[in-house]
Parts: sequence; C-alpha cells; structure tokens
Amino acid sequence: MYAAQDWKDYEVIDTGGGEKLERWGDIILRRPDPQIIWPLKKETGAWRDVHGHYHRSSSGGGNWDMKKPIPDRWTISYDQLKFYIKPTSFKHTGLFPEQAANWRWMMDKIQNAGRPISVLNLFAYTGGATVASAYAGASVVHVDAAKGMVQWAKENVQLSGLADRPVRFITDDVFKFVQREQRRGNRYDAIIMDPPSYGRGPNGETWKLEQNLYPFLESCTEILSDNPLFMLINSYTTGISPTVLSNMLNMTMTDKYGGKISAGEIGLPITKSGMTLPCGILGRWES
Repeated sequence: MYAAQDWKDYEVIDTGGGEKLERWGDIILRRPDPQIIWPLKKETGAWRDVHGHYHRSSSGGGNWDMKKPIPDRWTISYDQLKFYIKPTSFKHTGLFPEQAANWRWMMDKIQNAGRPISVLNLFAYTGGATVASAYAGASVVHVDAAKGMVQWAKENVQLSGLADRPVRFITDDVFKFVQREQRRGNRYDAIIMDPPSYGRGPNGETWKLEQNLYPFLESCTEILSDNPLFMLINSYTTGISPTVLSNMLNMTMTDKYGGKISAGEIGLPITKSGMTLPCGILGRWES
C-alpha cells in the first residue's frame, strides 16, 4: 500500500456506510465511495455538521446538498504545491489527494536525476502530476481531451507560482497525440498516465482498459528517450490487480530497459479508525 500520509490541508476524518467524511482545508464534505462497504458505527455530529453532502441518485449521477455556504472554489496546499478545489456535478472536487504518494515519488526521481527531464502527462485531468513535475524542475507536456480540465490545470500551475516553467497544455485525444508524437520523432524521459476504465472518442472510437491498455502502453514506449527515467500507470478500474500493471511494465519496459518495477494499492489514512482507505492501484517502472 502506497498511502499519502503527509497531507496537512486534506484529511479523511471518518468512513462508513458507503461514504467518507473529508476535510478540504476548512471545508468539510461528505461523499460516497464504492470501496467503503463497512458500516458507519455511529453517525456523530461531525457527519451531520458538514458544508456539503453529495447524494447519489438511483437513476445515475447525483447532486450536492449544500448545508453551509462555501466559496465557488478555494485553495489547498501540499507542501509548495497549490490546487483549486471545487465540488463538481459528478461528485469530484478536481483533485485526488491519494495521488500525493505519486507526486512525492516523481518529484524525488526528477530532482535526483542530475539532468534535464522531460515529462509527458497523459489523461492529465487538473494537473496534479503536472504541477508536481514542474515544481521538481521538469519540462512538462500536459494532455487531456477535456478543455475545462486543461484550463483548470493551467490555473493550478499559475496558483503554485510556476507560470514561468516550461509546461505545454494540449487539449487533444491522448491516443492520437501519442501517434503524432511518434511521427514527429518527439521523445520523453518520463511518462505518466491515468487511463479511464471506459471511454468514447469524438468519432465513436471506444476505449476499454482491459483491451486497450497494453497496446497503448506499447505505443508509449516508442516515444521514450534512450535513457528514460520512469513510467507511471495509475488506475481506478475495479477488478484490475496491481500485478496486472506490474506484468505489463515487465513486458514493455524491463525487457527493453532493465530497471525496477513496483506495484500496489494507493490509499489515504483514515484519522478516526487508523485504517487505510484504498483508492486505486499503481504500477511504476524506474531506471
């Protein structure tokens, strides 16, 4: 388990009954989580005294029940990294705090590389890994198909005081971008990816992680430099084992570059119980 242990502005206060009680800076939110299949032992006042509670709908989706006024968006910090937080209509807040375990690892790798590092961040969302990589001194290409998420990422980079860093923001289909980079001959020292379980492209193309991740990973190895630093795969797809990511990295990266592979769950500490909330899986290859 790779747990993001060192947050100060974020906390999983308690869990149970399919929900988690979280602190985002000074804002307390209550949100559903499919991993929490244990009961809530006692719904204390803290569970009821929240700023917002997201309720799932039986027909799909859901809605926020805002019980106290909150800003349109607010800022939280992870060390020197800063992020805008905003409750969205699909439950999320624009940040996955468990990813701090990956941010810390990639920052250490970049800062200790002893050479300039170029990073490609794919399915890059609001740019947590982009901010971390830029802060560590890398040049970054940030790619996501959602224009709104790319704009949010730009604002996070600016918020962290990194507007002068070499970061390119690209709104594009990730798969087509990688293919074009192959043809252009562009190369990267590190690639980060957080592919969805399922997706549909603008021309009806379908993506299913179980079918498409391996060939996509293979195509990404074609745009690595001759001396790559790392490859990171993160996944929230239910039913996929960390060993699957380890095996794929073995077949695509170790055979070609040697290096070391690690894989496991990623999670967050739960303050009240002392347990860890599992949030997804990761696979890492490093030189």
